[in-house]
Amino acid sequence: MIFRNFLFFIIVLISSCSCKSENQSGRSLHTENQIITLAERISIDKADGYTTVTIINPWQGAENVNLTYHLVKRGTVIPDGLDSSTIIFVPLKKIICMSTTHIAMISALGEENSVSGVSGTGFIYSESMNERVKMGFADDVGYEANLNKELILKISPDIIMMYGIGSESAGNVGKIKELGIKVIFNADYLETDPLSRAEWIKLFGALYCKEIMADSIFVSEHNAYDSIRSFIRNNIRDKPKVLLGLPFKDAWYISPGNSFISKLISDAGGDYLWQKTESSVSMPYGIENVYMRALTADYWLNIGSIKDKNEITAVDIRLGELQCFKNGNLFNNNRRISKNGGNDYWESGSVYPHIILKDVASILHPGLFGDYELFYYRKIN
Repeated sequence: MIFRNFLFFIIVLISSCSCKSENQSGRSLHTENQIITLAERISIDKADGYTTVTIINPWQGAENVNLTYHLVKRGTVIPDGLDSSTIIFVPLKKIICMSTTHIAMISALGEENSVSGVSGTGFIYSESMNERVKMGFADDVGYEANLNKELILKISPDIIMMYGIGSESAGNVGKIKELGIKVIFNADYLETDPLSRAEWIKLFGALYCKEIMADSIFVSEHNAYDSIRSFIRNNIRDKPKVLLGLPFKDAWYISPGNSFISKLISDAGGDYLWQKTESSVSMPYGIENVYMRALTADYWLNIGSIKDKNEITAVDIRLGELQCFKNGNLFNNNRRISKNGGNDYWESGSVYPHIILKDVASILHPGLFGDYELFYYRKIN
C-alpha cells in the first residue's frame, strides 16, 4: 500500500545551518550535537564539517538495520574518512518524494519549490503543490515496478526520499541506485508517538540547512500538543471506548495498542478497544471477532474512505447494529480532501498532530473546547 493518504502551518521565519533552539521555558529540547529527542527511528548528530543521519530499522519487520548518511554543505571540503556513497550535499536543490506526507514538512520549511517529482501526484492535497504539478514544475515519477526511470534521470534530483514497507524495500532501492541517484529512507510513519512522528521535520531541517527553523516548528508543536493534552487530562471524567477502521474483504486490520493512533486516542481522553495489544504491524482479525468487541464502542473513528453511513452497512449489514452506529457517533478523518482524493490529514497532520488531538478530544468530549470546529474530521451522517 502506498502512503498517499497523507492549512494550518506555523512557519517560523528563521533559517540557519546551526542547531540550537529553546522551548517556552528556555530549556533546550536537544543537546548541542544530538538533535533528536523523542523519535526512535532516527538520530541526527553534528560533527566537525558534516552531519550524520542514521535511519534505524526503516521498514516494518526490520531488525538491526541502520542506514547512515553524511550531510556535507555545498562548497565545503569533504571531511576525510567519509564513504562517498553516503554523502549528500546540502542544502538540497531538487528532491523526489515517494510519499505525499513528506511534502508538508518540506512546505513548512518554505522549500516546496525543491520538490521536482512525486509518486502519485494525484494524491497531493496541498493547493500550491498541485499548482506546481499543473505548471509542469513537478512530475509524477510512478511507483515501484512502474517507476519512470527516464523521467527520474531527466529530473536528476539530489536525492529520492523513500519509505519502506518490508524487506523488499531494499530491492527497490537497488533499482534506483543503479541510476546513480542517492536514496534516503524516511521511517516517520513507523513512529508510535504523535510528537515523535512530528520530530522528523528535523531531518528536513538538516537536508535544507534550516535546523533552527525546523527545531522551532517542532518546539512550538511540542508545546501546543502538551498544553492541549494537559487541558484534556484536567477536564474530563470518563474515557469513551473507541473503534477504528473498516473491514477489507474478509479481514479487519487493527492498529495495535502501541501505535501512533492508539497513543493519540489515549491523549485525547479515549479508551481504544485494542489499547492493550502490542505489535509492530497491523493485526488482521476476523470481522466477527471485531464486531463482538465493537458492541461496547461509544465512538467509531477513521472509517476508511467512508463519506456516508450507508457505505458502512454496504460493507457488512451487521455493522449497522453497533451502538455507535445507531447513536450517530461516526467521525472520519476526511474533511480536507482534494478533488483527486489527497487527504490533508496525512499531509499537514503529520507536522501538526496537536490539531488532530484537539479534533479527537472534541469528538469524544463534546463541548470540551466550546464551539470548536473540527479541522481534519467530519461527522458521518
